[in-house]
Amino acid sequence: MAIQTKELMAVEEYFAWALQQEQRYEYIDGELIEMTGASNKHSQIIMNIIYGFFSGLDLSRYALRTEGMRVQISPTRYVYPDLSIIRGDPVFRDASEYNLMNPCFVLEVTSPSSIARDRSDKLGYYFSLPSIEACLIVDQHRLGAELYTRGDSDWQRQAFSEPADVIPLAMLECELPLEQVYRGIAF
Repeated sequence: MAIQTKELMAVEEYFAWALQQEQRYEYIDGELIEMTGASNKHSQIIMNIIYGFFSGLDLSRYALRTEGMRVQISPTRYVYPDLSIIRGDPVFRDASEYNLMNPCFVLEVTSPSSIARDRSDKLGYYFSLPSIEACLIVDQHRLGAELYTRGDSDWQRQAFSEPADVIPLAMLECELPLEQVYRGIAF
């Protein structure tokens, strides 16, 4: 949900303002977008995915950051993916370390309030960030995931909808079984 303001907020003003807020807000070209709380299913799916990565990801080469880590898409666009993965050392906008600039992978778990934005605007933002090699969008209301991977000239999309499906994450040198993603989730 966008906050209606009379004037667009400057980015430095946003950084100072955001530190004082209990809620998280994304910043898109001066507009503030409130991030709603997560449902139980949403949280469980994220934890299942994190557990899957801890089991299969080489943590000496990759680092995970949860939804509290803001990602800089451009100097005027800052978003909060549900999960970011960094290859090597993280690069931040400044010494505050609030704005990550080099995720190689991002995850969005859809919610009723975010599904349209996750699949359109945010996906486009992620596609524009050169460091991102893959985006995974997971549906919390039905068994289904979409993996977008950066190709030589365009992005490729793969859909997964069967419990036995395995999401190949070559860029992370691991894979993620869909069964792991939805463990403990009833539809």
